[in-house]
Amino acid sequence: MTAGADWCYKSQVSCDCNCKGPDKWKDVEPACGGQSQSPINIVTQKVAKNNLNLFKFHGYQHSFSSIITNNGHTVRVNLSGDAVIEGAGLKDKYKAVEIHFHWGKNGGPGSEHTIDGEQYPMEMHIVHIKETYSSVLEASKDRTGLAVLGFLYQESDSANQKYESIINALPQIRIPDNKTTIKSVSLEMLIPSQDLLKRYFRYSGSLTTPDCAESVIWTVFESTIPLSKQQLSAFSALQFENGTAMTDTFRPVQPRNGREVTYSGGNTASFSTVLTVSTLIITFLTL
Repeated sequence: MTAGADWCYKSQVSCDCNCKGPDKWKDVEPACGGQSQSPINIVTQKVAKNNLNLFKFHGYQHSFSSIITNNGHTVRVNLSGDAVIEGAGLKDKYKAVEIHFHWGKNGGPGSEHTIDGEQYPMEMHIVHIKETYSSVLEASKDRTGLAVLGFLYQESDSANQKYESIINALPQIRIPDNKTTIKSVSLEMLIPSQDLLKRYFRYSGSLTTPDCAESVIWTVFESTIPLSKQQLSAFSALQFENGTAMTDTFRPVQPRNGREVTYSGGNTASFSTVLTVSTLIITFLTL
């Protein structure tokens, strides 16, 4: 989900890198200056409730092995597309094709979305595209081509054992373009438990890196995922292309520009062969 090597994060601008930081991404890709950009600050006092049907997750409980990569901007895990989401106001089925992360420095503020101005240590995006498409690039040409699930993290006193396969792989991908294999992981084990998937926010937005395509149905969960200080800090040991520490890999929040953000009040959720959670309505504005 990147477009060329001319863009970078704010943490890289102060070095000798010949790149453009977030405030100049529109010079790299004009869409980055659009009116429906992501991430945003979610103001809970201004969200609207909704009454949509359940959000169905197929295959989230299935264990998989996959390639995990340092792509020079983030940690990315490739997914096969076997896990699918539907319902919840989505007119199509969407298949999971990628996981990636955004983080701060040694466990400091690093999430992309903020809630009432609070920035969390890290954020995970599970990227889905319509089943009819074969790539994120192809899906990004469709206004509703992608559905991304955003999960926020909080520092905990103890390590989250469910993340050990990912954390243990990080030293092997410290250098950009390095990759390795993670095994026996499921999407279900990486996200909050069933009773914590009742409340989340929904809005229409964009990819958070160039080309910043405004083609994303965003869902940001209110419940957080616990990781220890050591686990969070492990991501900061990775390196950018120039050898500096890969830290503060987030885009600053963007103007909401009148977009409606809706909120799920939280019906019951349950994991089985199909994982179901209550969801939010998405209101698309004519811009």
